[in-house]
Amino acid sequence: MGNLITNLSLVAKMAPDDYVGFTFFVGCMAMMAAAAFFFLSMNQFDRKWRTSILVSGLITFIAAVHYWYMRDYWATNMESPTFFRYVDWVLTVPLMCVEFFLILRVAGAKKSLMWKLIALSVIMLVTGYFGEAVYRDAAWFWGLVSGIAYFAIVYIIWFGEAKKLAENAGGAVLKAHKTLCWFVLVGWAIYPLGYMAGTPGWYEGWFSGLNMDVIYNIGDAINKIGFGLVVYNLATMASSGEKAAA
Repeated sequence: MGNLITNLSLVAKMAPDDYVGFTFFVGCMAMMAAAAFFFLSMNQFDRKWRTSILVSGLITFIAAVHYWYMRDYWATNMESPTFFRYVDWVLTVPLMCVEFFLILRVAGAKKSLMWKLIALSVIMLVTGYFGEAVYRDAAWFWGLVSGIAYFAIVYIIWFGEAKKLAENAGGAVLKAHKTLCWFVLVGWAIYPLGYMAGTPGWYEGWFSGLNMDVIYNIGDAINKIGFGLVVYNLATMASSGEKAAA
């Protein structure tokens, strides 16, 4: 009860023009709603799809918890909750990579693909954190290393092993894979904008009018909830097709 009163008081103190705090609040509620939706819908699918839906629920649930803390941190300190954000990402982004493996298992995807994507995502995030919070004077360098890891993920899913597996699977799996690929290529590209808006470097003048946290919050909502909805749609289509065939 004490924590609830504290949280309500923090929300009550939110200024009408605090659009950063507003995006934290909306992000928290959206992630909670998405997590509840995914968890409650699990039982309507066959066992082979439940793990994918479970992972979608875990991604949004973990994000909701962190957004709860980030919202309160922002309301109390009016500072970017960098540490909490990267803790969230280091848990949820690898899980988003796991989704590729889970939907491609029907085409024979091996765990080596999953671990490769997870390793690249961790490198991307750790080096990003170094540039944003530890070695800010060399933010451009750490951002470059993070970007290389990101483009390695893009290559694997668009042109490499994952793409070949998706083509072999065909049908709804291929369609879902392509949609997830677009999320990674376009949706994840939102984050470098936030990074450059919040770190010093040769690019400072380009993004001086943008707020890092707003960009990150919008990116999280689009990507994490969107990833889950793509997987949910795949599971729905696949289950419907199997029932019709039976």
